[in-house]
Amino acid sequence: MQCLLFVSEIIVPLILILVLFYGLLQKISVYDAFLTGARDGLHTVVKIVPTLIGLMVAVGILRASGFLTFLGNAIGTFSEKIGFPGTLVPLALVKLFSSSAATGLLLDLYKEYGTDSQIGMIASIMLASTETVFYTMSVYFLSVRITRTKWTLAGALLATCTGIIVSTVLG
Repeated sequence: MQCLLFVSEIIVPLILILVLFYGLLQKISVYDAFLTGARDGLHTVVKIVPTLIGLMVAVGILRASGFLTFLGNAIGTFSEKIGFPGTLVPLALVKLFSSSAATGLLLDLYKEYGTDSQIGMIASIMLASTETVFYTMSVYFLSVRITRTKWTLAGALLATCTGIIVSTVLG
């Protein structure tokens, strides 16, 4: 266990040093490359902020209006029959759109059920093993102008369903 902790502490600085030395060996101006990447990153942030704000506002409205609770109760009656707790349906739906909103719902679940409860364990594993599919597709694909997304949505939803199933089994 100590070896694993040591590796986890040293891996990021080690990768940074390796990238720096590789750039120097290739005679690349590492600092200029870093500044160019930082500049491009800021441009990307400026492009995605409106989408991020829109998604966060939409999820906030759905949550405050009680629609998420209504939808969770409606779908939850069916999901309970296959072993997925109905109280986690809103969390699973929100996670598709916003990780920060899902984290807020997770904290509410922790307050109500506790972190060590079955609901808390399933929710924790589910958030760690699923992705914000629609946010990722809308933001990143739009920012780099990817238009051919034929199998992306199907694959992402399949991976998310797999994460939800596994979290339910492990929780």
